[in-house]
Amino acid sequence: MPASPGRLALWLDLIRWNRPAGWLLLLWPTLGALWIAADGWPGWHLLLVFTAGTVLMRSAGCCVNDVADREFDRHVKRTAARPVTRGAVSVKEALAVGAALALAAFGLVLTTSAPAILLSFAALAVTLLYPYAKRVLSMPQAVLGVAFSFGIPMAFAAALGGTEWSLQAIADAVPWQAWALLAANLFWVLAYDTEYAMVDRDDDLLIGMKTSAITLGRHDVAAVMGFYVVYLLAWGALGRSLGLGGWFIAGLVAAAAQAAWHFTLIRERSRDGCFRAFRANHWLGFAVFAGTALDLALR
Repeated sequence: MPASPGRLALWLDLIRWNRPAGWLLLLWPTLGALWIAADGWPGWHLLLVFTAGTVLMRSAGCCVNDVADREFDRHVKRTAARPVTRGAVSVKEALAVGAALALAAFGLVLTTSAPAILLSFAALAVTLLYPYAKRVLSMPQAVLGVAFSFGIPMAFAAALGGTEWSLQAIADAVPWQAWALLAANLFWVLAYDTEYAMVDRDDDLLIGMKTSAITLGRHDVAAVMGFYVVYLLAWGALGRSLGLGGWFIAGLVAAAAQAAWHFTLIRERSRDGCFRAFRANHWLGFAVFAGTALDLALR
């Protein structure tokens, strides 16, 4: 189908182009890992690959998610007007757009290293799995956490990997700290996506969707704050073990201050407050990245 102005507008709506907070949430931990792996400035090539790749894969994920959730989304206030749900974009068309975006992202990965290319297949598998995890898992945000954090080991693989196609090559290029950073980042995803799920909790209860906000019940606010604490402490401990110093700690302090502000937004569990906290999370991630980049640049 030709990309007429009308169709292009629908495709941009499909990939949430006017809501960049989604891809920024993926970008900051990925770039933080890239800076750590490169021990500073990673070069324009890897910066472009991971920035553009993050935008492309998040956009492809939106296409898959909207197709998988099209019957559920019509019953949720916030998602009822999405293009696939309202029939403005067909399932076939949405999947075609998603496939094209994913292929473009894969083309970028092909310019990096063999270990990074191998890891990209695992990243794609997790991305495709997440929309269906919401049917069976009580905390599907954990799967999203893996999907949204997979750029971390891929960044290490791209910066440190070579040309050998093997699991050993991945092990050599991706140290245990990279996987630990992924696990730590997962708790940040749990925090902000639980805030996101709190927005739709009433609707999700009616349609039988499983989310962390429903599973946690009245403990949701305490759990969100606990997730923030685990994320910041774990990321901080790992950063210190990798030699990061004062500027890195300053970034974590700035992120912690934002997490404390989020508590004031979500404690009443209002839709507007929870959605505002979710949308502001990319600034928290930016604070951690900025502290990391400054520390490496000024050491």
